[in-house]
Amino acid sequence: MIGTRLDDIDAPRLIRSEYGWWFIGNQTWTLLRPECVGPDGTIDDETTGVLGRFGAFRPRTPASFSLTVLTTTTCNLGCGYCFQNTGVDDTGGARPPRIRRAWLDSDTIDRVIAFTRDRMRQAEMDRLYLLLFGGEPLLNPRGCLTLLDQARAIGLDQCAMTTNGVLLSPRLAGELYAAGLTGVQVTFDGSRADHDQIRVKRSGAPTFDTILRNVARATEVTGLNWNLRVNVSHHNFDRIGELVGELAAGLNPDRCTVTFAWVGDAGFGYRNTMRHIDMVSDAFASWSIAALEAGFRMARPSMRTTCHICSVPGGRYGAVVNADGRLFSCWQSAGKPGFEVGSIDDGYLDAASVPERWVRCGYEYDQPEPALADAFQDRVDGRLLDYLYTSGRL
Repeated sequence: MIGTRLDDIDAPRLIRSEYGWWFIGNQTWTLLRPECVGPDGTIDDETTGVLGRFGAFRPRTPASFSLTVLTTTTCNLGCGYCFQNTGVDDTGGARPPRIRRAWLDSDTIDRVIAFTRDRMRQAEMDRLYLLLFGGEPLLNPRGCLTLLDQARAIGLDQCAMTTNGVLLSPRLAGELYAAGLTGVQVTFDGSRADHDQIRVKRSGAPTFDTILRNVARATEVTGLNWNLRVNVSHHNFDRIGELVGELAAGLNPDRCTVTFAWVGDAGFGYRNTMRHIDMVSDAFASWSIAALEAGFRMARPSMRTTCHICSVPGGRYGAVVNADGRLFSCWQSAGKPGFEVGSIDDGYLDAASVPERWVRCGYEYDQPEPALADAFQDRVDGRLLDYLYTSGRL
C-alpha cells in the first residue's frame, strides 16, 4: 500500500514449479510448459510472442501522481525496531527517542497543495494518489481531514493511510471515509501474545485487542479496504500461525488483504536474526495459504518492481513531504536529519548534488541479504502460485 508502481522500468519474473514455469509479467500470471523454457532460463521465441500479444511485456506509465504526506512525526507507540527511532530507551522501556517533532498545520497544507498542483502540471497528470503517513497520522486528525478536503481540488483519485489503528474510532473512520480515504494499512506483530510484547504504547500497554476492535468497528460503518501487514521476526516467528485464527475470529475477511513482511534491521539496537531462508520461506507460504483458506485476500505475486516515488531522482512522478514542508526521496528517510532533498517552497535540490540523500525503498533495511532476497521471494511466490493453480483460485 506504500506508493504506486512504475512498471516501465520493471522486469518480469520466471519461477520454476513442479508443473513447469511460472511467468509473472505485467498483470500476467502464466504457467508455461517445461519445454517452453531453455536450460538457461530463456523463454522460446514462440512463447515470447504469445506473451507479448497478451500484453505481458507492455510498458506501463504511471496513471497518477503519488504523494506521501506525514501529518506528524510523533507516535503514540514505542516499537523498538521503528526506522524513525534515533536511539534506544536507556531505561529499558518503550520510549525510544525519535526523529524531530513536526506537525502539519493549515498553512503547510495550503503550500503542499500548491506544490503538488505544480508538480502534477509538470508531469502532465490530472489524477492524484495520496498516502497519509507519520509518525502516527491520526495524532493529527484535523490535518488528515483538511488535506483530504483540499486534495479533491487537484484531482484526488485514491487515498490510503498507514496507521497503527489505536486511535481509529468508528466516528473518525467514517469522517475520513466520507472525505475520500479508501484504504488503510495496519500492522500486527504476530499473535496476540507476541504482538502485545512488541507493538506497545509508550506506556508499555498492549494494543492487539484495541487495533482488532477498531478495524472491526470501522469496517461496519465504512467501505474501507484493509491491508493487514504482519511483521515477522525471530521474536514472533514460532506463533505467527496462531494469528490467522485470531484475525478471522475478530474480523470480516472479505475486505482484508493479509501481507506477511520480513522485519528489517531498521531500529537502533535491533537485529532480526532469522536466517534459515528455506524454513522461513516455507512458513511464509504456509501462512499465506492459511489466510486464503480463512477467507482473507492475498496480493498475487508481482513483477520485480521499483517505487513510483523514489525510483526517479527529482520527484518526477511523486513526492514525500514531511509535516514541516521539507521534501524527502522516500518514506523511509522522511524526517531524518541530513536526508532532505528540497522543500515545497523552493522545490527539489539538484539530485546530482545530493546523491547520498536520495534514498530508495529498502535502504539499509531489507532482510534477508540481497543475494538471498530474490531466491526467498521466488520460493514463497512459487508455492503460493502452485496453490492458487491447484485450488482453482488463479
